[in-house]
Amino acid sequence: MTDENPLRLVTGLIHQDSILSSDHSLDRNNVERRRTRRAAFITDEIQANMVADDRGQAFLVNFSIGRPPVPQLVGIDTGSDLLWVQFHPIFDPSKSSTYVDLSYDSPICPNSPQKKCNHLNQCIYNASYADGSTTSGNLATEDIVFETSDQGTVTVSSVVFGCGHSNRGRFDRQQSGILGLSAGDQSIVSRLGSRFSYCIGDLFDPHYTHNQLVLGDGVKMEGSSTPFHTFNGFYYVTLEGISVGETRLDINPEVFQRTESGQGGVVMDSGTTATFLAKDGFDPLSNEIQKLVRGYFQQVIYRTIPGWLCYKGRVNEDLRGFPELTFHFAEGADLVLDPNSLFVQKNEDEFCLAVLESNLKNIGSVIGIMAQQHYNVAYDLIGKRAYFQRIDCELLED
Repeated sequence: MTDENPLRLVTGLIHQDSILSSDHSLDRNNVERRRTRRAAFITDEIQANMVADDRGQAFLVNFSIGRPPVPQLVGIDTGSDLLWVQFHPIFDPSKSSTYVDLSYDSPICPNSPQKKCNHLNQCIYNASYADGSTTSGNLATEDIVFETSDQGTVTVSSVVFGCGHSNRGRFDRQQSGILGLSAGDQSIVSRLGSRFSYCIGDLFDPHYTHNQLVLGDGVKMEGSSTPFHTFNGFYYVTLEGISVGETRLDINPEVFQRTESGQGGVVMDSGTTATFLAKDGFDPLSNEIQKLVRGYFQQVIYRTIPGWLCYKGRVNEDLRGFPELTFHFAEGADLVLDPNSLFVQKNEDEFCLAVLESNLKNIGSVIGIMAQQHYNVAYDLIGKRAYFQRIDCELLED
């Protein structure tokens, strides 16, 4: 393959609230679940369409695994590097001619404190989430088949993946696993040119069909960019400030810096719905929002989520002309949130701020997928830069 014809795999991302799924709500339970999912994730750890799962606001990508190929629908996650799918009945490795278990002695078996083997000396993995969801099983290699935008297919052979024998929690319905997109050794991104991008339209438009995930050298790196560094599998960016309209909030930039001991910092995450800010960053934003809406909307109190700003009203009708929020990143990159990215319609007549105070362990702040709507977000793992291009995802289709 030459530089003139780089590998470019494009696959659709499917939103959980799309017309292909059943649940069109972001309720309190979903916010609480997404709020804690990063706190205790432990792991022994080409163009295509995406759909959303039927519980939260995660995006799902479809591909097939094995020979003969078995269709899968897995969540994309920039906070982990492992691809894993559920074992029987979704995938039975005994029926695949290309499935190979990894031995405990294999150099590919992760060398970590969590490294374990079973009674057959096979390498196993364990992952758990703070919401109680867990997965564990064998590490193996298998062929992955992606459909491309021209109705063809591309096969990536001998991909390291987890075959999940025990999966509990949110993995018991539509979602059959996770596609890790972090910079770790096991990530499929490293096999495909060390570049990827995802473009997200309106999360709550069930008819929008142009969400996409792109993997490979042909990823479009356009728009403003900012450097990132990786730590514990996460993409950390430098957030220098926040503006609401023309008002730059009085926030010390040190609030968003990661310490030498690994505490704090700001993570870009496709697997978290809302945005979570460290207290000294959240409080000035909360105060500014309250000042802007005071006298216009009746506040609604949810005592189970202290500090969550919720009001009577409808985002699309009542917040027209509301000032945009801008995240200012290092080297001039901005991420701009209009009212539909800043607020979520909780139910028919109540809306809430889609930014909450962070209580995540170790990680100080997380920029969630709602804040990334209407952008093509691209990652260059070699150049260590993230790109933000505000665009209708349909315009990216060749």
